[in-house]
Amino acid sequence: MVELSLIVIGLIFFAWLIVVVWQAQRDWGTERADETRPFVPLLLPRSEDALLVAEGRGHIVFANEPARRWFGLDGGTPHLAAITRLVRPVESFYELLAQPGHAALRVGNRQVEAISQAIPGPQGQRMIVLMRELDATAHPLSFDFDPARALAVANGSSSTSAAQKAANQTQLNNIATSIDRIASTTQFGTKKLLDGSAGAVATVNQPGNVASAFMSGTIGNGVAMNASGAIGVNVTTAAARATVTGTAAYSAGTVLVGAGSFSINGKTFETTATTTRDQLVSMINAAQGETGVTASVNTSNNIVLTSDAYGTDAKIYLTTTAGQINSAAGSTSAAGTNAVATITYDGNTYTFSSGQGLTLKDANGNQITLTVAGNTVTNHGNAVQLMVGSTSFQIGANAGQTATLSLGNFSASTLGVSGLDISGSDMSTALNKIDSAISTVSEARGRIGSFVRNTLESNMRALGVAKENLAATESAIREIDVAEEMTNYTKLQILQQSGMAMLAQANQAPQAVMSLLRG
Repeated sequence: MVELSLIVIGLIFFAWLIVVVWQAQRDWGTERADETRPFVPLLLPRSEDALLVAEGRGHIVFANEPARRWFGLDGGTPHLAAITRLVRPVESFYELLAQPGHAALRVGNRQVEAISQAIPGPQGQRMIVLMRELDATAHPLSFDFDPARALAVANGSSSTSAAQKAANQTQLNNIATSIDRIASTTQFGTKKLLDGSAGAVATVNQPGNVASAFMSGTIGNGVAMNASGAIGVNVTTAAARATVTGTAAYSAGTVLVGAGSFSINGKTFETTATTTRDQLVSMINAAQGETGVTASVNTSNNIVLTSDAYGTDAKIYLTTTAGQINSAAGSTSAAGTNAVATITYDGNTYTFSSGQGLTLKDANGNQITLTVAGNTVTNHGNAVQLMVGSTSFQIGANAGQTATLSLGNFSASTLGVSGLDISGSDMSTALNKIDSAISTVSEARGRIGSFVRNTLESNMRALGVAKENLAATESAIREIDVAEEMTNYTKLQILQQSGMAMLAQANQAPQAVMSLLRG
């Protein structure tokens, strides 16, 4: 009976141990499952990162100094309206305030990566929103163009004195020098980034026909520009200015146009009973800086209005009473034409039809700006020379797993802002070149941000998953399952003890019979 009791107790203990081990295995598996749940990583903030803290789905309770600078918060308590007016897309920003997440935003002229995380607060849950600029090295170039454009606009005003214009010209020259310094000194380690050695550099071979050229390193349907060589420019559509020809004919410059009023691009002009045709033309030309329009007289003695700039963005809106420019009262408008060309590179042709005015552009950000002399329907062979370099990134463990990014040359001369003259009265050329440079830098920033987010970061996430899977596989091969092995060990130990107990009982039976026989 004692042996049977031991067997029963052993079986009960064995069952209890199995239940305990099973429960431990289940809890351990739950913990591992929790570890593998997706989470939003919160980057450690740097001194230049913008940081916002909000509660109640949008009530901003804190903004650090970079955030105040980004959003123009001069003082006092920051509020959501002042922040969202600069954020695009604003819906993604609202989602970050509502729940933890990750989004790519544009704050003013900055490309920003934003991450939000929830933390407990005294009034409930708070959201921390960390914003980091994606490509800080290109930002100073874009920043310097804001005062450059403001200087050109200021010098276009007739109220600006000659001394002020000279001072503004000096400041613009300093800005161009600063751009050159940034382009020549920005580097990672010893690798120059913005001087052209890390990308495709276009040099003008025909300065009489081509004013400037910029190649992004990709052309056509994502074709990499890996070969250095000449680029041909075949202009198929010449750019044109907007023109409006008046219907009123004036036989001589002294002919009176009569009292009345008219407006050109929003500026109103008044004439009197003594205003002559030539005075009317002079009146329009004196306001050229405000309207962007000049006036002349054709061979038919009609007044012709012509926009300063080329392209569809160069428009003329004319509203007039009877006798002034037009013989009948009414309104009319006109727009210019953009240049279109086919570009020959490496034996293939590509259409550049996305530009504005004299600038030829494609969907990849490549652009070639024609001169007025080169703005004719003709083939400018070998107009541009391309020298190719690139920045290569090893994005995998095997050969051939690389990605390249072409940054190009961002010097002031390449961007077309070196040697700009704003000392005169006509600022159209300077403004057009500055706007073109802003567009070039903005597109480059977009390519850099897209490359970082869609190529490097996505590849880093994929490599992270592969690393985790590899570590899990190695662990499964090299490490034992402790819980399973302990269960198996306990089972074998109980079976051994039970077998020994049964053997001892079996040995006692013959001994009892022998003792009876001896008795």
